[in-house]
Amino acid sequence: MTITATRTEAETEFAHQFAKAAPLLPGAGWVPEVRAAAMRAFERTGLPHRRIEEWKYTDLRNRVKAAYPPAQCSSRKVDAALLADVLGAELAAVPAIRLVLLNGRYVARLLPSNTEMPESCHLGPLSGAIGQAGYEWMQPGFALPGDGAGEPVLALNAAFVSDGIVMRIEDNAHLALPVHIVSIIDADAPKAVATRNFVRIGKGAAATIIESHVAIGDAPSQTTAVTQLHVEAGGSVHHVKHVEGDSGALHLGHWQLQIGEGATYRGFQLTAGAGLLRNESRVAFDGPDARLDLSGLMLGRGSDHIDTTMVIDHTYPGCEGRELFKIVLDDQARAVFQGKVVVAAEAQKTDGKQMAQALMLSEDAEFDSKPELEIYADDVVCGHGSTSAEIDADMLFYLRSRGIPEAHARSLLIESFASEALDKVENEALRVALSSIALRWLGHENR
Repeated sequence: MTITATRTEAETEFAHQFAKAAPLLPGAGWVPEVRAAAMRAFERTGLPHRRIEEWKYTDLRNRVKAAYPPAQCSSRKVDAALLADVLGAELAAVPAIRLVLLNGRYVARLLPSNTEMPESCHLGPLSGAIGQAGYEWMQPGFALPGDGAGEPVLALNAAFVSDGIVMRIEDNAHLALPVHIVSIIDADAPKAVATRNFVRIGKGAAATIIESHVAIGDAPSQTTAVTQLHVEAGGSVHHVKHVEGDSGALHLGHWQLQIGEGATYRGFQLTAGAGLLRNESRVAFDGPDARLDLSGLMLGRGSDHIDTTMVIDHTYPGCEGRELFKIVLDDQARAVFQGKVVVAAEAQKTDGKQMAQALMLSEDAEFDSKPELEIYADDVVCGHGSTSAEIDADMLFYLRSRGIPEAHARSLLIESFASEALDKVENEALRVALSSIALRWLGHENR
């Protein structure tokens, strides 16, 4: 007996949108077949739903009612004024090599005055590399595990991706400036954007990479954003992602991270209002004695739904993992934290610690936490924890008794709670800029 799965209107529309968009998307050679295979994989399973354990708390099949058409090119001028408007003056002022994607297409590279591109840093648009001679190494990066049934975000991204950044840092190079990838959606009607970045940090090299995902106006949007990053042996990278959106935004992010022998990876994610967002990270240690520090701050209000999901695979001995996430929720906002740490039998001397803490500003807010440890080695130090609480009434009373107005006192306590995560950002100018975004979200930046 053959059973035909029922597809939602949105799932059917994704296939129709792909049929129209495919001839216009970049890439020759192997690329069209990879796109088609990815779309077939998506059609087999459709959008993930609550019966899939990894998506239990983020039911896309129920929440995504339409498939938006891919965004078209924008004629908007990209300059310092635009970046200050969409990023905020503080983040736009952080000295950086800025690569701008507008409606999913690479449009500009902006450098600080009197600055030249370092010869050890090779940057270019994905659209100019995908399927071209010399870039065959990218093909495995688009391949979906198995039949792709468990990777709907990767499948949709591979099918629809229009552009992104290809970045390679030469061995032993140390970049003085961060590389800031700014993805802007500029549309006056519902649109979809799919971008993908390939980043390789050479042996012994060091770099800071920032990703910002922002929008002009309040038109609904659907974004899939994938970054595949490999830190080779002895390398060091600080990787920051910043997302700001409104109630009509859907953002599905995916980080695929490989950390080589003796390498250090420090990642930070800031979400300041996002509608419906999922940041998923898959971390694989690619050698012994590597270090991972992955943290974030999630700020939600209204009906925001913010999902942070990660899987950390320890397959080599002597590696260290630290994960710390802070969550602040108001109104009817909901946050999800799923953190799974897997320690293989050969990964002796693993040191892993994970913590998720939520501050609930409303009785109607919801925090779902599912930390997991799956350990097959016997000589490890691993632990995890999760907490949720309201603002401490005693601390609030103490501050008010010192003459501090209640609103000001509450904001001080919220800032104190969030600061532990923000302190993970090593670059001082970047940390101050991200703190200013958090303060704006709290509504008291001019206190």
